[in-house]
Amino acid sequence: MDTVNETGSSQAHAVCALEQVPDGGATAVDAMLADGEESLILLRRGEQVNGYLNICPHAGNRLDYAPGKFLLKNASLICAVHGAVFNQADGLCTGGPCRGQSLRAVPLRVVDGFICLDPAALP
Repeated sequence: MDTVNETGSSQAHAVCALEQVPDGGATAVDAMLADGEESLILLRRGEQVNGYLNICPHAGNRLDYAPGKFLLKNASLICAVHGAVFNQADGLCTGGPCRGQSLRAVPLRVVDGFICLDPAALP
């Protein structure tokens, strides 16, 4: 999926429709980034979406317990492998084996009802 950004000057690559991520929930999508295809975590609160690589900084495992299914509690995302606890808003680990480290953020924006990668994140 491709769509034009709000200025119409460059392409933003849509990874999924906003409605595909439940409000207050998360999902995983595969997207082509500068380093190749990666699994992304999309966390939604209303019209705001935060995106992170689906890689725990502790041991390099995916954070989902099943494809696209995440452990969420309050404003936290919990790694299904070793229990590291991350803030949904900024990706900072606040508990567990990688406390103080952060998930790698992926720049996103919502354009015309689609969650799009910021062109700076693309190859």
